[in-house]
Amino acid sequence: MLGRAEIAALIPHGPSMCLLERVLEWDARAIRCESISHRDPAHPLRENDGLPIWAGIEYAAQAAAVHGALLAGRRSPRTGVLASLREVRAGRRWLHDCPGELVFAATLVHSDPAGAIYRFAATSGTGADAEECITGQFALMFYPAKDRRDP
Repeated sequence: MLGRAEIAALIPHGPSMCLLERVLEWDARAIRCESISHRDPAHPLRENDGLPIWAGIEYAAQAAAVHGALLAGRRSPRTGVLASLREVRAGRRWLHDCPGELVFAATLVHSDPAGAIYRFAATSGTGADAEECITGQFALMFYPAKDRRDP
């Protein structure tokens, strides 16, 4: 559906921080995106020992940002902050050693003009071999429209 360039235009980061490769599917309630950037040795969130599993939260937040932009029909990103995390569970320590592509699913729980709440899950592999890497819930809070940081 959407590729990396289209995704980069919908998130409030520079192109080098766009972590998602493609949108696999989306509807009014959810989005699923795919990525292979977790194996990149030059990953912008990589530490000396590798890419921590917690980087998966940023991937999921980017998926949610794309979802929100698609729902609103926006062609540019809306800026905000990740305001809270709940029930985050990691199935492993490192994201970089997950085999194959990663799929990030974000499901909209609540949305209003001030922000949104999403549940998320990242999986590696497919079918019966799929491994849940990280799951949880986050709240996004948007900057007010009068704030010039929001295009």
